[in-house]
Amino acid sequence: MKLRTFLTTALTAAALAVTTHGFAQSTAAYKAEYRMSLVLGTAFPWGKSGEIWANLVRERTQGRINFKLYPGVSLIQGDQTREFSALRQGVIDLAVGSTINWSPQVRQLNLFSMPFLMPDFAAIDALTSGEVGAQLFKDIERAGAVPLAWGENGYREISNSKHAIKTPADLKGLKIRVVGSPLFLDTFTALGANPTQMSWADAQPAMASRAVDGQENPLSVFLAAKLPSVEQKHLTLWGYVADPLIFVVNKDVWASWTEADRVIVKQAAIDAGKEGKALARKGLVEPGKPLVKQLTDMGVTVTELTAEQRAEFVKVTRPVYDKWKTQIGADLVNKAEKAVAARK
Repeated sequence: MKLRTFLTTALTAAALAVTTHGFAQSTAAYKAEYRMSLVLGTAFPWGKSGEIWANLVRERTQGRINFKLYPGVSLIQGDQTREFSALRQGVIDLAVGSTINWSPQVRQLNLFSMPFLMPDFAAIDALTSGEVGAQLFKDIERAGAVPLAWGENGYREISNSKHAIKTPADLKGLKIRVVGSPLFLDTFTALGANPTQMSWADAQPAMASRAVDGQENPLSVFLAAKLPSVEQKHLTLWGYVADPLIFVVNKDVWASWTEADRVIVKQAAIDAGKEGKALARKGLVEPGKPLVKQLTDMGVTVTELTAEQRAEFVKVTRPVYDKWKTQIGADLVNKAEKAVAARK
């Protein structure tokens, strides 16, 4: 009897040791803190999306996985076009990043910068939630990172300090700050503007000093950055491109987590993406677009293009669209066009 008791006790202890050792092995590679890169801080829907993701992961893992936010792409000295490369190399552990900023490394992401491809929010959703979105996630994974969910920065509307923009001719000669994308340079050059590439950190002082005349960004950025205070008093809603965001994790970090934790992190990204999208669209999807009234009350002249006016911009930028359709991949762009045409 004593021998049986001894054997039982010994086996139980051995099993416990194996289990404990296995758990230690599965969590030994976990970092105390993971570095999340963001272009914008938590005053913006972009940064808020990252904060929501971090909070959900911390809560759902009981504090075992913690994300620290680094807004202003501070991990790479503010150069947002280097973010994806840094993520792939492990300088950054995870990010909520822009399709525009990552397009130099993943050319297919230029799809969302094709001028006037997406006429409304339903068009964005048709792309990100369908076959096109799934294909782009595969492209990102092949490029060296693990995509988990879509978010949103919003439609990029144009503002300037000189006059209302109603026709392509109104853009002639205007110095417009743009992100570091060849497609953006092509688009604004075709419209007769003088596109000026610079980081967002440099853009606001440049607008205040009138070194540049205007910029293009989502309305949430226009408001949170208080752009009317830097002479941006003329705003045109033209919806020429939109900027979906992507929640992404470094491949090695992803591989270091248990399968159960991967499920938690991914679902938290999906949930944060939905919340962030609602924030990005707030005031624009409700009846009367209350955000437009808010801007008007701030002394901003808001111009909303008619269908005929928008068609003029589409016509002028069509050669750019055709050129980039080939560079991005005609098959992918064709799928996107069909998805937009079939949207509900």
